[in-house]
Amino acid sequence: MKILIHTMYFLPDMGSAPILMDELAASLAARGHRVEIITTTPRPPHNRGYEGKLFVRETRNGVKVTRFPTNFTVHPIGRLIAWSIYTLATFWHLRTVRRGDVVFLRLPPLQLGLTGILARVLCGASVILNVQDIHPDLSIEAGILRNPLAIRIARAFEKWIYNGHDRIVVISDGFRKNLLAKGVPEDKISIIPNWVDTDFIRPLPKDNPVSRRHGLHDVFSVMYSGTISISSFETLTRILEAARFLANDPGIRIVIVGDGLKLSDLRARADALRLGNVDFLPFQPYADLPDLLASADGLMVPLDKDKSFLSVPSKLYNFLAAGRPILGLATESSEVFQIIRDAECGLCAPPDDPVRIAAAIRALKEAPDRRAEMAANGRRLAEDMYSRRSVVDAFEKIMESASRGPGSLR
Repeated sequence: MKILIHTMYFLPDMGSAPILMDELAASLAARGHRVEIITTTPRPPHNRGYEGKLFVRETRNGVKVTRFPTNFTVHPIGRLIAWSIYTLATFWHLRTVRRGDVVFLRLPPLQLGLTGILARVLCGASVILNVQDIHPDLSIEAGILRNPLAIRIARAFEKWIYNGHDRIVVISDGFRKNLLAKGVPEDKISIIPNWVDTDFIRPLPKDNPVSRRHGLHDVFSVMYSGTISISSFETLTRILEAARFLANDPGIRIVIVGDGLKLSDLRARADALRLGNVDFLPFQPYADLPDLLASADGLMVPLDKDKSFLSVPSKLYNFLAAGRPILGLATESSEVFQIIRDAECGLCAPPDDPVRIAAAIRALKEAPDRRAEMAANGRRLAEDMYSRRSVVDAFEKIMESASRGPGSLR
């Protein structure tokens, strides 16, 4: 089976999307499928060796990788332009698509659905949409998209994209309900969660080379590691405000690791609050990720209140596998809250309440035995429900079904 995976970002870019798509591609290739990644050239500072190149073909782990250039910016309009440039580039790549090929599209960007429609109509390919974030809802909730006419156009475009595809894979039941409410037929939708490589991400000692490098081996630290984006910015800001209530406890550190659209704004807020117990770190090398997560005594999953239904961060699965208790900052009706509650793998606090966030951090610090129980529960959940093997099995099954044609979907 020939599988063409379209993803906006791919290794050596850092973040959940590049890692997950690399693991999916490598796993499918190891099972004997012909896999190609269609992506962009890496963003700074991960673009060493790619500077000045407009088109790149390479092979990584037995997978052919085709890279197209785009612009790199944190501005919302610039990101929209980047998404559009990438989508246009994928049109050019359609000349290599043949009938029976499986075209897998990781959304966002929503515009990439245009590539899927063209691949199906013009090339006879079987197309799968993998919806990782709900757009334009996220942009509307974040206030980026405000004009009523623009919102109507965006929603009409979203509906047209979903109507133009027969196979849509979402990562959670909340996403499924969102699409059902928008009129997407239930028989088009499958739920396949994101996953974690439980052999790579595993419980490790807190005292390790990475924790020593950053001075975390002998302090109680709660960590956020991931993209600093519009879906979590408000709650990350509340975390900074919670740090003020923890300032009198010198043994507690708040650690924020990552990069993204809202990093500069978050740093500016931390500077304004004059916080001495918050550390900002850049993305660490992927090989260091297990030790990085092990450096923390608790791992935070923040979701802004208005966006709790629009995202289930894939970092949650990494955090579970790392064997550390989860601090879920999400509303009670969100799936993140429900997962943590049902598995008893951490604590939750309202994402808009700095006082209760601080109280939850203190509660974690003061209960080492309970932390160990939560950590073990989370690790067990990762192994049972979110392992790489089981999720890749599900993707392979739906791809093989797609390659046999519409009648074999169910």
